[in-house]
Amino acid sequence: MRSRSNSGVRLDGYARLVQETILCHQNPVTGLLPASIQKKDAWVRDNVYSVLAVWGLGMAYRKNADRDEDKAKAYELEQSVVKLMQGLLQCMMRQVEKVEKFKHTQSTKDCLHAKYNTATCGMVVRDDQWGHLQVDATSIYLLMLAQMTASGLQIISNLDEVAFIQNLVFYIEAAYKVADYGMWERGDKTNQGIPELNGSSVGMAKAALEAIDELDLFGAYGGPKSVIHVLPDEVEHCQAILCSMLPRASTSKEIDAGLLAVISFPAFAVEDAELVAITKSEIISKLQGRYGCCRFIRDGYHCPKEDPSRLHYDPAELKLFENIECEWPVFWTYLILDGIFTGDLVQVQEYREALEGVLIRGKNGIKLVPELYAVPPDKVEEEYSNPHSVDRMAMGQLPHMWGQSLYIVGCLLAEGFLAPGEIDPLNRRFSTHFKPDVVVQVCVLAESEEIKQLLMDAGVTVQTISEVLPIRVMPARILSHIYVRLGNLTPGFVNAELCFRQTRLTSGAFVTGNCRKLNLSGRPYRHIGVLGTSKFYEIRNHSYIFTPQFLDQHHFYLALDNQMIVEMLRTELAYLSSCWRMTGRPTLTFPITRSMLVEDGDAIDPCILSTLRKLEDGYFAGARVQMSDLSSVQTTSFYTRLTFLDEESDNSLFNDVDDEDNEEYRAEYTTPDVGAEDTFDQYLTQLLHSATTKHHLPPIQTGQHHVFSPEHTTRDILSFMAQVQGLKMPKSSMYLPVTPITNKHRRSLNLLEVPHPQPSPQAKQPEQPKLCSISELHLPRDSQGNTDFAALVNQIKECPTLQDQADILYILYIMKGADWVVELSGPGQGGVSVRSLLEELYVQAGACKEWGLIRYISGILRKRVEVLAEACTDLISHHKQLTVGLPPEPRERVITIPLPPEELNTLIYEASGQDISVAVLTQEIMVYLAMYVRSQPALFGDMLRLRIGLIMQVMATELARSLHCSGEEASESLMSLSPFDMKNLLHHILSGKEFGVERSMRPIQSTATSPAISIHELGHTGATKTERTGIHKLKSEIKHIFSGGLSLSSNVTSPRSTRCSSPSTPSGMLSPVGHGPGDGQLHWEERQGQWLRRRRLDGAINRVPMGFYQKVWKILQKCHGLSIDGYVLPSSTTREMTAGEIKFAVQVESVLNHVPQPEYRQLLVETVMVLALVADVDVDSIGGIIYVDRILHLANDLFLNDQKSLSTSDYFLEKDPATGICHFFYDSAPSGSYGTMTYLSKAVVTYVQDFLPSSSCLMQ
Repeated sequence: MRSRSNSGVRLDGYARLVQETILCHQNPVTGLLPASIQKKDAWVRDNVYSVLAVWGLGMAYRKNADRDEDKAKAYELEQSVVKLMQGLLQCMMRQVEKVEKFKHTQSTKDCLHAKYNTATCGMVVRDDQWGHLQVDATSIYLLMLAQMTASGLQIISNLDEVAFIQNLVFYIEAAYKVADYGMWERGDKTNQGIPELNGSSVGMAKAALEAIDELDLFGAYGGPKSVIHVLPDEVEHCQAILCSMLPRASTSKEIDAGLLAVISFPAFAVEDAELVAITKSEIISKLQGRYGCCRFIRDGYHCPKEDPSRLHYDPAELKLFENIECEWPVFWTYLILDGIFTGDLVQVQEYREALEGVLIRGKNGIKLVPELYAVPPDKVEEEYSNPHSVDRMAMGQLPHMWGQSLYIVGCLLAEGFLAPGEIDPLNRRFSTHFKPDVVVQVCVLAESEEIKQLLMDAGVTVQTISEVLPIRVMPARILSHIYVRLGNLTPGFVNAELCFRQTRLTSGAFVTGNCRKLNLSGRPYRHIGVLGTSKFYEIRNHSYIFTPQFLDQHHFYLALDNQMIVEMLRTELAYLSSCWRMTGRPTLTFPITRSMLVEDGDAIDPCILSTLRKLEDGYFAGARVQMSDLSSVQTTSFYTRLTFLDEESDNSLFNDVDDEDNEEYRAEYTTPDVGAEDTFDQYLTQLLHSATTKHHLPPIQTGQHHVFSPEHTTRDILSFMAQVQGLKMPKSSMYLPVTPITNKHRRSLNLLEVPHPQPSPQAKQPEQPKLCSISELHLPRDSQGNTDFAALVNQIKECPTLQDQADILYILYIMKGADWVVELSGPGQGGVSVRSLLEELYVQAGACKEWGLIRYISGILRKRVEVLAEACTDLISHHKQLTVGLPPEPRERVITIPLPPEELNTLIYEASGQDISVAVLTQEIMVYLAMYVRSQPALFGDMLRLRIGLIMQVMATELARSLHCSGEEASESLMSLSPFDMKNLLHHILSGKEFGVERSMRPIQSTATSPAISIHELGHTGATKTERTGIHKLKSEIKHIFSGGLSLSSNVTSPRSTRCSSPSTPSGMLSPVGHGPGDGQLHWEERQGQWLRRRRLDGAINRVPMGFYQKVWKILQKCHGLSIDGYVLPSSTTREMTAGEIKFAVQVESVLNHVPQPEYRQLLVETVMVLALVADVDVDSIGGIIYVDRILHLANDLFLNDQKSLSTSDYFLEKDPATGICHFFYDSAPSGSYGTMTYLSKAVVTYVQDFLPSSSCLMQ
């Protein structure tokens, strides 16, 4: 008999350690592991981590086998792993209905449970009794399932299980927009059941999606039916959100040691090596102690100050946990593994030695990893005063199986029993390695021969869509429909998209032939991102290519604007260039359609043409591009073969339409005759035709009178229809100036409308008719006095404008319903639904580029931006909060966590007071904000809460001032801006750049009723500090004097250059328009307004100085609270939150946002900044409750006294009636002897002087 080698003896030692600390607890029936002897339940996450040591030891035995018994031991260990993973799978499959619901709702009530009964695989607590939603737990299971399968283990045994795993992929793929309870099961660290977006969950989901993509779950014995597929765009969403969050862990946790699992083993989810280093450094510097790392700052778990009788903490209680948080040795095991995978032997040795010092010796001398080390109750005060000085005691589970397992894996790797590639067979450890540049192939196609000829005349040679046959070109929504079948249960049509990304498939059946038993519907209907549409698909021996989603005009109106198309093309090309990870080059198909021609249709739109020429140069938007025809790029492109659409699936292609939960899917689907020769071709034809608009509406009758009186605005109609629905539609109120002008032109709304205008001798307010009843619309009546809908339908034929037709259709939509049949040809002649007529009108408005009407109809039809939820999540993950609806609260609603698309859409409409145009514009601006936060995050550096309603009002105010018009006209002009100009205006508002507003006349033959307005940048530079101090303003004024008057088609510059911002007065006395005394002289606002405008813009977008929130935190530590506009921010807030938490900044913002006037808010912020300077003085207290408003008004009074002493005209010293602040003070520069800082400093010192040291020098 051979003697045992030294390595064999050491392996046997680890085998005993694994047996006595882990496997001895494994349930013989289910294979599950309890958390500990005391905690009998089986947590998904703990089980996966605990079994890693068993898996690693099995591979080590197989690799280092001295004799047959070692191979037998390896098999035994591997089967223990398989049994546990199958046990967890059984637990989750028992809750299959939750997986199905969660795909659509992302609700905490519909999620898989986090822990199960060890003996029965059953649930142990109800849905509402635990923080079950832990995306990282499901993700770590899928990640290690992929790694173990790749290592040769056979865990999945049948196609039903494959189908369930595919649906688990759908379950976690939206992790980037799911607020969950995180790996510590507590969510917000107050442990009050508040979910939040967690970096650990997003990162683990990203890793799992990448790992399991295109993996055959049957291993070497599988085929096309057992392969799992993931959409690449979902992976990239997770990647982008994760990188925007790190090193911050969540809203309430500025850093979390759990992120070690994301930046290193097992996830390796971050591709930016610098970001990995920063995050690791933050964890070590802020959380590491003598016994391990704290989980996060102010973690109360097992602290001596924690009350064990309750789960939640009182907010002010968290301060008690600071500096006495428990330290967990498990995080040192992560750092050991990190050192091994990065090749940092010094780090490995350092942490192995440190860990050896905190291990507990158990029976027979085995080494046990304790759960945590806590401060002894009698040493708390000592630890408070001198952190990390007290000897701690081990508490909690012994051993901590999760930590024990990672300790053993680290030992096996460090001692050479395992190589890194064996514990990471999918090579995730190379995620930070350099990736080569990507060349994006762009194929431009002409929709018709006519367009091809126009392009040739312009010097651009392309093919038509028909000339590229046999390659078939389809819109992206067709691919979305096909993708619904992935993981689907239909017999015969097995898992229609399970082979979505399979590149090497053979003909045959699909994955989930028996999926109906699980009642799973597959992937929800969602849009396909540009990564998914930038490759070729082979279906039934035909090649297909899909156009990008942003070109689809069917869903939302952004694609109707050619300049916006160019912007989105620029964004998508940059995205492809940086995010493409597949073999081969991405191929973006860009069709030139009729909508991309100029208005008379005889030439290509210049912005499209210039874009094509830039593409021909080889570089566009920072991306390397190659413009070529489709046939020549086939050999260098990425290919996907969809075998699930082979002929055997014909019988089920059109089955189970009613089973689809998504209304959008049902709306586009019509069932054809499946007896055709090629059912799939007919299926595609039906999907394409379902989006084709038929013509039913009569042409408009120019010269006819409006159906409704001119004073009956569209907004009045909206109000009346809200009455019909039993809703109250609040009037939009705004503190910004407006002087209404009587105009017969009909408008949608007035964003600047003030509910209680003050009479003024200088600007007399004209009387506005008030409509209070639907009867005042004078709708046609029948003999019984009821609305005569037949007569109303006839009025559609007499409408002089598309707007009139839209108003009538909206009335029918509300009073009769979207599906009510409109008989335009007369009774009994057949008809068409109101919804179909609105869709037709939407197309006509799009052709006319009538943007105000397009937004109006989009609101009626409740159209939703495809990427609305993703846009919201992008902003939140960049540590921004959103408010929707016009100020003030409670109408203005705050969004702090990602929401499902439908819930978000509903919230926007509710917050908009059923004002459909405002609701649609809110979606649009949210998408633009998300575009900018991704591409230009510096724009948002000092902002925390983005108030979309207030931003819209400021945009309207800027237009009113630039165009010298009323608030109503400005609001209409805003709604009539093209998407591209709207996006530009938003950018100028965010950046402070100067802009021009161009008003031009429409062609005489145009049916559009809205004014033609466009936004453009002035000059090549933005608003610099020099410009703000007056130099640029002086140049602009000189230019204005020499240029004389402005014609209708000339450029009207922004207030910063030649016009002022008028003071904030509800009366509109000093508005940019209207007549008052002294018309012959240059008004005050003609010369001033620069600082008022800046304060107004900064206040509207909630921009604060750098370090503002930390300064507020410091002030609160020296007083009892800050009172702002009647709302108190108590000092106890600092006991709950640290200075660096986003949660604290949100708390400050919630108080500031009660201030309705943005310029007043900004002066309050300046007051707090001055107060912070006083708080830096070495005193213990600066008072009780500090009333910031009183300090500001004191400064204002000091300013007024000085101005009066200089005999300043009363005209300049007039106060804002809403706030009592002098308009001249609003418009004063911060610096200088008469600057706001001078007076604020005096006021602050006067207010708190009783608390300052006697030796302190008061500011004079």
